[in-house]
Amino acid sequence: MIKTTALVKLGCALLYGTLAYGQGQGITVSARAELINAGIHAKSRQSSNVLIWLTPTGSTKPLQPPMPSMAHPRLTQHNKSFSPHLLVVPVGSLVEFPNRDPFFHNVFSLFEGKRFDLGLYEAGTTRNVRFDKPGISYIFCNIHAEMSAVVVALATPYYGISNKAGEILIPHVPAGRYTLRVWYETALPEALDSMTHEISISEDRSSLGVFRIPAASLPPQHKNKYGKDYEPPTPDNPAYERP
Repeated sequence: MIKTTALVKLGCALLYGTLAYGQGQGITVSARAELINAGIHAKSRQSSNVLIWLTPTGSTKPLQPPMPSMAHPRLTQHNKSFSPHLLVVPVGSLVEFPNRDPFFHNVFSLFEGKRFDLGLYEAGTTRNVRFDKPGISYIFCNIHAEMSAVVVALATPYYGISNKAGEILIPHVPAGRYTLRVWYETALPEALDSMTHEISISEDRSSLGVFRIPAASLPPQHKNKYGKDYEPPTPDNPAYERP
């Protein structure tokens, strides 16, 4: 009888622990993004790289702090492009910028967010930048005008990036109130600001609906780190390339 009672208690404890663990996992929040552009139907273009993040307000607290990553986030330079194009990191992250091309690059960000200039560095080398404040940093190469990327440093672990179909999932969100913000690279700041608002998340309210974002088809042209137009490559100066 004592053994049976002990087994029952143990089973109840395991069941309670399982339920508590499941509740502690939070809610998966969903949304969908549509990019709207004059002359281009939203469904005829990809809707990837729309970023939505939720910042807890009031008494809403994260379930637990985000686990530290064993490896540093990385923005790789390869084939005269950055990979990935959009990188989201926790505030305080040290981001690596490895050069995997057989020629020089000069990575900089001088406009918004984290401002830095990594200078000229050769193939096979890596330089690092710590993104110590929340913000959006637009990354360029001072040699190759076609290269661009974006690093977003967030003070919240609750964010999602849309896939090609515009689908966004934000996992492990505790029930509570949040400030919702939306970002897309070619959307006007005023359009994005108008989408900022407070929301409540619960088991019954886990869908954020559809976000229709007016956006240009291409990002605006940018200057080099000296505020001047890029010089086209010439036979004597082929953008610092080496055989």
